[in-house]
Amino acid sequence: MKAHDGQYFIGVDGGGTRCRVRVRSANGKELAFVEGGSANVHNDPEGALATIHSTLDHAFKAAGLSPKDRSKTALGLGLAGIVSLADSGRVRASLTGFAHIVAESDAAAACIGAHQGTDGGLVIAGTGSAGLAFINGKMTAIGGRGFAISDEGSAARIGWEALRQSLIAADDLGPSSKMTRQIMKRFDNDPAAVTRWTVTARSSDYGALAPIVFGHAEKGDAVALPIIKQATRDILNLHAALCRLGCERISLVGGLSEPLKPWIELLTPYPFVPPLHDAADGAILMAGGKLP
Repeated sequence: MKAHDGQYFIGVDGGGTRCRVRVRSANGKELAFVEGGSANVHNDPEGALATIHSTLDHAFKAAGLSPKDRSKTALGLGLAGIVSLADSGRVRASLTGFAHIVAESDAAAACIGAHQGTDGGLVIAGTGSAGLAFINGKMTAIGGRGFAISDEGSAARIGWEALRQSLIAADDLGPSSKMTRQIMKRFDNDPAAVTRWTVTARSSDYGALAPIVFGHAEKGDAVALPIIKQATRDILNLHAALCRLGCERISLVGGLSEPLKPWIELLTPYPFVPPLHDAADGAILMAGGKLP
């Protein structure tokens, strides 16, 4: 994370649910913070880039900057869906006029922010999930390979499993519960409607079901409870893997970090430490900026 001599620094934290953008001056003062929609460049490349562009425009206006100030601005992006140099290159090529651009995964930005650029680990539990270790300047990723084959313990996987169990119950192949009945009611109790929905459903659509699962699990629902318990074990597995890599300070971030906390504490003394900064600030550090 080399320092850059830009006058302004922008950090973009783009995930499957929202895109958050922070603008700071060269001395670290926050000038603006805005939010936009989904920005997963793997699931929806064109839609994600459109969201990033529009949210950046909003951030410039909120900070009192004009388009010509792009030439004085270093931009850091931490985006869900960046898994290769080619992904990073496509994102950077779509953004013009900036003095400097760095694009990495949202996990990398969140890890750098959580430990302010020093060694540490990060478990992300949001729409997706992943583990990341930053040790001696080297990033090592665990999990987070995409909703279709990975992201255990994430909101998307919780929602996916809940929907699967609801279909099983609807076909009388497994137990029914208040949770399965509530989910099936969203589809007018029509399994065929569920099948049609899955053809175009994205990870964020499955993730939207997670609060229903948590709510019923808290009441001891026989189908919801094992889903949340398994998600908790999956997140702790990521923590254990980071420990094996040598991480001593590990933070848990993402939309599920708070809902999962009491479930984690049922199994083990809470092993995570609070992050020092968020992923948007991590992206600013990646771009060479300073934090207050």
